[in-house]
Amino acid sequence: MKKLLATVLAVSMCVALVACSSNETAPVESSANTETTAATTETNTTTTVETATVDVDTSTAASLVSEAFIDPVTEWGKYDELITKIKSETDYATRTQLMHEAEDILMSNYCVIPLYYYNDIYMQKDYVSGAYSNAFATKFFMYATLSNGSDTLRLNLASEPDYLDPALNSSVDGACLAANAFAGLYTYDENGKTVPACAEKYEVSADGLDYTVTLKSGLKWSDGSDLTAADFEYSWKRAVDPATAADYEYMFSGFKGYAEGDLAVTAVDDTTLTFSLTAPCAYMEDLMAFPVFFPVCKAYVEANSTPEQPGAWCTDAGFVCNGAYTCTAWNHDVSMTYEKNPYFYNADKVTIAKQEYMLSADDTAIYAAYNAGDLDFADTVPTDEIATLLANKNPEFYIVDELGTYYVAFNCKSALFEGKTPQQAACMRQAFSLLIDRDYICENIGQTGQVAANAYIPLGMADGNGGQFKVDAATGYYDAYAINNDPEGTTAKARELLEAAGYVFGEDGKLSAETPIKIEYLTNESSGHIAVAESMQQDFAAIGVDMSIQVQDWNVFLEERKNGNFDIAREGWIADFNDPINMLEMWITTSGNNDCQYGR
Repeated sequence: MKKLLATVLAVSMCVALVACSSNETAPVESSANTETTAATTETNTTTTVETATVDVDTSTAASLVSEAFIDPVTEWGKYDELITKIKSETDYATRTQLMHEAEDILMSNYCVIPLYYYNDIYMQKDYVSGAYSNAFATKFFMYATLSNGSDTLRLNLASEPDYLDPALNSSVDGACLAANAFAGLYTYDENGKTVPACAEKYEVSADGLDYTVTLKSGLKWSDGSDLTAADFEYSWKRAVDPATAADYEYMFSGFKGYAEGDLAVTAVDDTTLTFSLTAPCAYMEDLMAFPVFFPVCKAYVEANSTPEQPGAWCTDAGFVCNGAYTCTAWNHDVSMTYEKNPYFYNADKVTIAKQEYMLSADDTAIYAAYNAGDLDFADTVPTDEIATLLANKNPEFYIVDELGTYYVAFNCKSALFEGKTPQQAACMRQAFSLLIDRDYICENIGQTGQVAANAYIPLGMADGNGGQFKVDAATGYYDAYAINNDPEGTTAKARELLEAAGYVFGEDGKLSAETPIKIEYLTNESSGHIAVAESMQQDFAAIGVDMSIQVQDWNVFLEERKNGNFDIAREGWIADFNDPINMLEMWITTSGNNDCQYGR
């Protein structure tokens, strides 16, 4: 009904609006009363848009963008420089202010359009205990116990993993697998606190720049060979090597020698590792617990990889690791089996002998398997089941808070913006943002208390200076509920922005045939993600925008999005550690996570 009302209001406003001149404002699911148009082509390409030439005063668009706006294609080096400055700033109050300035720049171009702040939902049988998750969506199963008499924990996290190489993975499900198969210097306990893993202790110099880490004695790889400090030195240097092409290599940018390609990390002896930073880092333990900082076995990696495929060493079962479990069987796209690693440093606390993973993105099939007793843990729930689970207060249905934002992203280099000034392109994207009914998505798709987002940095994130980066949900870069509170005025604002970009509207309040907008939305296979896409499809159609939806398999989707083969795509970012720089530095020009293609 809400969708129908919006359309009726749009039509009723058309006479007044046509006369206006141009002036500017996990994933979970939804149901929308419109058909999905899903492309089935093998390769996604950006849209080619043909429009009539319309005389427009481009200064109008220039007057509508924020003072923080810079051209996301040709001027993005300024953002890169700001991030570098933040990472070298030693005054924490100044650093916090600079991070606010960075978010101002990021939000000013509207390539990143936040929808809501994440929470996580999953199903877990009542006979499972000891498994836990942190605020960064990493799940730890190595210390779980079963009271049903079984020695096997049966799980679903997602479909076929993109990468298992800790240096190459950038997905949440991959991070969960890495946390259970590898161990870094630090890890997280059941309270979400960092605790030593392979490290016994560390010391840091008075200026906060030089670290000396002492490793536990007797560390082993899963093949029984010795794991030493040299393995950490090799692994960290491998992660920043351009030949590895790690998406997260920029997380080492605070190390001395990073810019010169000579990372300041040294294995002094078998149990002593030293490294030096360019500025004090309050979240260093979080970094030491992050997968890209995990060790990999040099001998095995180099014997089972190629320069063209640096991650080939762990694309099948049997690879060497150092975590609680080792991968002993892998039926690609179907299942994975992990078995207890007797050489794990904490093996005496691992009681479950085997983990079996169902590889699937079909949440209906996953839910059916869970209800049939074939799964003990399911990391997804079909949208149409959530209301019943909540109403019945099902004790096996979990909702946990996370530090992250679900959003959509525009490719700033999409053909959609050809012929437009950078400011006109920003006005176009802002118009789309205004039209999105975030309240509908949260209430009818998410259904688990998601908060509509009006900024990229999520609620509850620390500011690095003893406070919170964003304290009040009402403050942000726009009114997240504007389309609900003032549908007429908000839709008029969206038209105004598009007119400033050269678009013309007819008497019905929709885009004229001479200046159409056709875009393709890219998402992966999931009823929740598709439902969000359908909801936005209907929101945009209210003013005549023709948005098709292309659904791709997970791994294909990740690569297409990373390579910029899209107009607009679904995105989500769960923080890797509790500091805004993590969500800001991912957008530097050279970042492997820069899906918007800023600066390229």
